[in-house]
Amino acid sequence: MKNIMVLGGTGFVGAHVCEKLVRQGFNVTVPTRRRRNAQRIQHLPSVTVLELDVHNAAALTQAAVGHDAVVNLVAILHGTPAAFDKVHVTLPQALARACAANGIERVVHISALGADDQRPGTAPSEYLRSKGRGEAIWLHPAQSAPALDVTVLRPSVIFGAEDKFLNLFAKLQAVFPVMPLACAGAKFQPVWVEDVADAVVRCLVRPVAGHAAQALPCIIEACGPDVFTLKQLVQLAARLAGVNEGRGRPVLALPAALGRLQAWMMELAPGEPLMSRDNLDSMRVDNVSGGQLPGLGTLGIRPGALEPMAAQYLRSGQSNQGLLGLRNRAR
Repeated sequence: MKNIMVLGGTGFVGAHVCEKLVRQGFNVTVPTRRRRNAQRIQHLPSVTVLELDVHNAAALTQAAVGHDAVVNLVAILHGTPAAFDKVHVTLPQALARACAANGIERVVHISALGADDQRPGTAPSEYLRSKGRGEAIWLHPAQSAPALDVTVLRPSVIFGAEDKFLNLFAKLQAVFPVMPLACAGAKFQPVWVEDVADAVVRCLVRPVAGHAAQALPCIIEACGPDVFTLKQLVQLAARLAGVNEGRGRPVLALPAALGRLQAWMMELAPGEPLMSRDNLDSMRVDNVSGGQLPGLGTLGIRPGALEPMAAQYLRSGQSNQGLLGLRNRAR
């Protein structure tokens, strides 16, 4: 296995996946709608950037020619039901057909903690419902579809130098004197982006740690070692970023009705919203491991703790890790 196609390779997680694949000696193909989106990875050796629309099924099938495996990282956090369906369901359907047409059997699909391939309709948000339906494409194919070797990774919220999570909370508190916060008690088990990228690569290059003859589990939960409430994460982001001399800002937990009003107003603002009502619906389910499915330890990964990792980048605002970090330090 030498040639890997990575959908979503220009994104936050995708850039780290591409770097690790290059380090392992793979040839990596990254399709993207606009070549300029690939500035973070096009300097990596053995990465080929293809300018095409991955939602064009014919173009996607042609792009998959000659590849041994596919990684799908494409996702959105905000949108209409139709937009979620296009990205999280229709695209996996087209990708599955592209794999079948080209004899590609190995697939790593990045989903989300809280998705349910068995009962996707029971999830509280359209984001999670569409994620569950997308998983079902791979895990429960039609009888006429060829069998694929698929691993689904379900990460909790992912943190890292380029994240739009801890960095966002730190920046907001640098501007506003108080932090009104919806769903302040929602729980998360944040996972480091390097660990998620490492998991993707290990799913491609080796079987379960210590069990060479076993196949990988179909679903793996990718979570960090610690559980935090949203309020604790907001406070931690400010402290590590040195906001207000490390004291951060007062966090005002909003009642549910006010939280939804705040999210609705954010949806009306131009550009991508900071928060949506669908995001609040997702947080009705704690974003933590259920303990019933294999975790990163199955892949031989001991997940990194949030605080020491986040402390490295929240003050400087840039990564010091790997080839991407080397590029940042050279700027």
